[in-house]
Amino acid sequence: MNSSYENRAKLACLYGGGVWGLFWIPLRALEDAGLNGLWVTVVYFLVPTFFLIPLSFWRFKYLRSGGLNLQLTGMISGGALMLYATSIVYTDVVRAMLLFYLTPVWGTILGRLFLNENITSLRIFSMITAVIGMLTIFGLGVKFPIPQNFGDWMGVASGLLWAIASLRIRLNQNASAIDMTIGFFMWGTIFAILIALTAAPSLIPSIPQVIPAFPILLIFVVLFILPGTLASLWGPKFLNPGLVGLLFMTEIVVGSISVALLAGEPFGYREVIGIILISSASMFEPVMSILKKNNNIKLQDNQRPEM
Repeated sequence: MNSSYENRAKLACLYGGGVWGLFWIPLRALEDAGLNGLWVTVVYFLVPTFFLIPLSFWRFKYLRSGGLNLQLTGMISGGALMLYATSIVYTDVVRAMLLFYLTPVWGTILGRLFLNENITSLRIFSMITAVIGMLTIFGLGVKFPIPQNFGDWMGVASGLLWAIASLRIRLNQNASAIDMTIGFFMWGTIFAILIALTAAPSLIPSIPQVIPAFPILLIFVVLFILPGTLASLWGPKFLNPGLVGLLFMTEIVVGSISVALLAGEPFGYREVIGIILISSASMFEPVMSILKKNNNIKLQDNQRPEM
């Protein structure tokens, strides 16, 4: 694999995770406007989907040629985020986030089973460090939550689905990230509407309810959500699904800092230590990979005969 593609893919996943760390801002704006949690998810998916309709017509030939394979990836990835957003409604945010971020574990197992990639001691160390960092930020000590209710299991399922989506993207590297982004939002919207209509049919929001939050949602869609999703679906084409899960944990780092800065939530030594641990866990493998390549280059230079 071209190392420049691999490095750019790592940066794309770090960026994508960082964008999802700002996920709460438009969601909170919609909640403050009085929308029910399930319908918040619907609106969140619906707005970027409308933006992508003209692109869908332009890319129709490619979307059709992608066939069931492309649509299945869109269903799984869109369904993963929809389940994650919905799990927050049925359980608390901390539990949903921790259970979703079992993703590196699922991804590492899937990478071993379907890509025949080794489970290295560095990967295991990175995952343990990341989990300790999460537990530190959320003040849970060594108590990792055991799924106990419907919302918890949705959190687990969302992480597993995202790991499966990352594997499918890796196995279908010829698929366009643009087409996958269209499928991601289209299927995410369909699933979100079906769940909202089933669980909260009497709470459909009116247009006047949505209007106060629309400007901030529009800004986020254009500047963050669409480019962040594109990066999130392009990066996994070149990386192990387990590493993708670790890189996406920048969501927790960006989320913790942005909530403290913009919402005035506590930010102390616990958050600082947790962020350092998670950031380190995300960077162990990329940094070691760069060092290893630099050492190989030096060895090759030393082995060249003198002129």
